[in-house]
Amino acid sequence: MSKTKRLVIVALLVAMAATLHVIEGWLPVPMPVPGAKLGLANTISLVALVIFGWQEAIYIAVTRVLIGSLFGGALFGPSFIMSMGGALISIIVMTHIYNHYGHIFSLVGVSVAGAVAHNIAQVALAAIIVYSPGLLWYVPYLLLFAIPTGLFTGLAVNYLFAKAPVSYGLKIRNDDLQNK
Repeated sequence: MSKTKRLVIVALLVAMAATLHVIEGWLPVPMPVPGAKLGLANTISLVALVIFGWQEAIYIAVTRVLIGSLFGGALFGPSFIMSMGGALISIIVMTHIYNHYGHIFSLVGVSVAGAVAHNIAQVALAAIIVYSPGLLWYVPYLLLFAIPTGLFTGLAVNYLFAKAPVSYGLKIRNDDLQNK
């Protein structure tokens, strides 16, 4: 793939991820646990991880959080720190599982692991920011929502790759396209 084509695809993925990040912030959360979200922007990070690798996935996640926080009015505030920390930990965990255990876990499993890591990182950062380890009681409740949202995100990425034409020069492992 040429450098120009790669740059254009990464730029489009950043734009999509930032848009989803902002839109998700506007959506009312009909869940009894405050802070639980669908993680729609993480679909783009997982797509980038599969197509390009960890470096572009981190670049997209960082840029998405920066742009989303700028438009959301929370740039460099506590929610920015929690969002950035969750995004980075999520990408690191998903990269590790995808690269080392991709033969065992499908993209759905990778996504669930990323969602779980994201929620744990956010609660840990919140506890550090407000100097209250008592916030850690919140982790089990968020994990109850991380599993279905991770499933949704992983299934969305599976569906995308099943419908996406492979003729655009994207290198996707065949086992990523199959549900395990």
